[in-house]
Amino acid sequence: MYTPPHFAEDNRDALHDLIERYSFGLLVSRVAGEPFATHLPFLLDRTAGPHGTLVGHVARANPHWHDLTAEPVLAVFSGPHAYISPAWYETEYAVPTWNYVAVHATGRAALVEDHTELLDIVRQSVTYYEAARPNPWALNESGPFVERLLPQIVGFRIEIERLEGKKKLSQNHPRERREKVIQALELDGSADAVSVAALMRDTLSKPV
Repeated sequence: MYTPPHFAEDNRDALHDLIERYSFGLLVSRVAGEPFATHLPFLLDRTAGPHGTLVGHVARANPHWHDLTAEPVLAVFSGPHAYISPAWYETEYAVPTWNYVAVHATGRAALVEDHTELLDIVRQSVTYYEAARPNPWALNESGPFVERLLPQIVGFRIEIERLEGKKKLSQNHPRERREKVIQALELDGSADAVSVAALMRDTLSKPV
């Protein structure tokens, strides 16, 4: 990922936080020599490996898993993003751009097809994504549904070998301009615009 120094996020804990917050990512590798991508949720095990390990599963009918272990794979996590109008800077020398947050995790995948390990991945996924709900749904692990489900999926673990983060939040502009952009985004009111504005406020205390 092309990342100018003022947009780089190198703190591993901060990158892990972003992965967990925007955990519905994009898994990219090659299938039969062609680029192939699958959109799916990931779990992050922060303690496994030097940079953490991503865990997930795909449908067995999805050909993506066939060549998944052949070479390094890429997982992309995208946070909020927003168009930035040059009019907001109130200066003659500015151009349109886009502010956004992204994390790229690269590593080698290992497949998980063992019944017990697959069940554990499904269990962890349900627990993680149901935890914040007022009435969490519970998986009936002993029922026939699970026994029919598990043969239809293939799990994977990706030990992260390279972790890259980018927060493109107008850090290359003076504080006064950045504050004008924040105000404009907050006035926009859309979820992404407000989220980008909040992330920009977090960067104001950091040197440009």
